[in-house]
Amino acid sequence: MAFAIQVHKFGGPEALAYAEVKLPAPGAGQIALKQTAIGVNYIDVYHRTGLYPQPSFPFTPGSEGAGVVTALGAGVTNVKVGDRVAYAGNIGGYASERLMPADRVVKIPEGITDQTAAAMMLQGMTARYLLRKTYKVDKDTTLLWHAAAGGVGLIAVQWAKSLGATIVATAGGPEKCALAKAAGATHVIDYKAEKFVDKVRDVTGGRMCDVVYDGIGKDTFPASLDCLKPLGLFVSFGNASGPIEAFNPGVLSAKGSLYMTRPTMGTYIATPQLLAETANDLFDVVKSGAVKINVTGTYALKDAAQAHRDLEGRKTTGSIILVP
Repeated sequence: MAFAIQVHKFGGPEALAYAEVKLPAPGAGQIALKQTAIGVNYIDVYHRTGLYPQPSFPFTPGSEGAGVVTALGAGVTNVKVGDRVAYAGNIGGYASERLMPADRVVKIPEGITDQTAAAMMLQGMTARYLLRKTYKVDKDTTLLWHAAAGGVGLIAVQWAKSLGATIVATAGGPEKCALAKAAGATHVIDYKAEKFVDKVRDVTGGRMCDVVYDGIGKDTFPASLDCLKPLGLFVSFGNASGPIEAFNPGVLSAKGSLYMTRPTMGTYIATPQLLAETANDLFDVVKSGAVKINVTGTYALKDAAQAHRDLEGRKTTGSIILVP
């Protein structure tokens, strides 16, 4: 007997309905997966509300998880029944069992639990491509990371610290600022109490930042552009406060010939080779201890709606998971 969360129409957390489902046998190139842990991410909210529309109803949200392979479809050779695997980026995760394309999962190495893997795949691989590919952060980099006490933020701050970067982090309130500082932020700004542009100017001695990473969106734009050096890069990778509205690209020239990009993880893990490279890099920094995954909340699968309420209410820090 399998169970899943289904969305029959876009809406609030109440749109997440718990239902019994029947899992078909895996087709060619697919595996069946009995899930042991499921990651919860802000992109799940975008799917639920329709900001990122899905092609049909009902659909099952959730874009990362971990579990055990229970059956193989024709032609699958990269994994076997009994392997522990994890994935990110394939919607349908809020389920006790699911089918997956075999070439979109990676084996979980010894020393990493299923719960840790499920909590870090999407957030951790996001941090990896942002810090190592979108902009290659190193010891000479000064960066600004918004919402640094969130799931991606806490991973990214630790990772950036291991790379030797100077990290200016924003967070909402003293408790979240303390988390960002403990993760390794060089400077922490409470955006609820301080004007972050002024504070960035103060802590950098007026030099500002090479790159700004912004998963907030509407509430932090266009002020984030004022935190950049000339020729700096603004990276918009999320819309927690709502999407950035249309703007005149001339603003970028006026503020110092700035660059702006809107990356998505799918591009950076588009092939099995890129997926393996990204995941293995993440596994390595976690196993080394440079990055610790902070699972701060565990919810039953049937309580997915409450997990979304807490996530949207900014009551969560770090990573939260569902357990079937």
